[in-house]
Amino acid sequence: MNELPLSFFQRLPKTDLHVHLDGSLRVETILELANEQGLELPATDVPGLRSALHAGENTGSLVKYLEAFDITLRVLQTEDALYRVAYELAEDAAAENVRYMEVRYSPMLHVREDLRLTEVVETVLRGLHDAETDHGIESKLILCGIRNISPESSLEMAELVVAYKGRGVVGFDLAGAEYDYPAKDHQEAFALVRRNNINVTIHAGEAYGPPSIAQALHDCGAHRIGHGCRLREDGDLLHYVVDHRIPLECCPSSNVQTGAIASLETHPLRLYKNLGARVTINTDNRLITDTTVSKELWLAHTQIGLSFSDIHQIIINGFKSAFLPFHEKQRYLASVSKQLDAFAADGTIDEAKLEAARQAHARKQALPATVTAE
Repeated sequence: MNELPLSFFQRLPKTDLHVHLDGSLRVETILELANEQGLELPATDVPGLRSALHAGENTGSLVKYLEAFDITLRVLQTEDALYRVAYELAEDAAAENVRYMEVRYSPMLHVREDLRLTEVVETVLRGLHDAETDHGIESKLILCGIRNISPESSLEMAELVVAYKGRGVVGFDLAGAEYDYPAKDHQEAFALVRRNNINVTIHAGEAYGPPSIAQALHDCGAHRIGHGCRLREDGDLLHYVVDHRIPLECCPSSNVQTGAIASLETHPLRLYKNLGARVTINTDNRLITDTTVSKELWLAHTQIGLSFSDIHQIIINGFKSAFLPFHEKQRYLASVSKQLDAFAADGTIDEAKLEAARQAHARKQALPATVTAE
């Protein structure tokens, strides 16, 4: 198989459905915000801070990997900081042609300086909206409960999700340390969200095995699974996920860095894809994982061994799996399919066909949604 260059993947239209706001800052922005806010950091220059964050390093465990968030969260306690980081995340994603993104974070982690939870949500929404206006990337929010804090705090986050349904928030997630903190302890939060017909995704099968995934699906009603890299340990559950078209939010580089997977070459992503699972590829944390969606797709191609045909299907899976209304997804799928037709497996790009598809999409975006009899 001829390996395609990273630049080819940067041109592809794509999604990022699993990306954490507080793990996807620019290092330079952290340093500037700390200086403005009079905060002390472990380092005062870019190389030193990247080292302190273990950016791109294999930490060996999820708990160790999550230590970096102690640093990033210090500077994310003001409206100005939250707005800037949200805007810059969308700007960076748009620069590599991410067309649709779902950003997740937990508002309760951003109230140390007495911001109200509603201010935390609305400020991030404003940053994402302004980036959409300037750069053309559509972004929505997923709010997170935290496993290792308390079920009561998760319920409070679920109440926020309900309050902002239809206002830019499209789902509820449970994040944080997985081992010893079962998702079923947070069932009240998930029940509230599901009663309000809101989407659920749960981090599962990363630092803990298949029982974590089974809980997410059967006890908590997850519609998507975050990571799921240990799903292969239970073949019956794996086929349940395949048969029920439950999307997997795969984050390959992150899984290696947390020690969930030994190496990219041994990642189960290709197995899942070959079995017919609805696999998507995402960044998890652009800064801490030191990655982009383009890089993750390129690594899936060069290190995991996926063909361009596989990558093509995974990109389509991303749009199919988005927490969007059916007819909005239809629009994306029609447009993206035409754009992908301009890309060939030998690395050539039909620029005229690509531009025509883009212009057609722009015209459709300007029209009101129509309902088809399907």
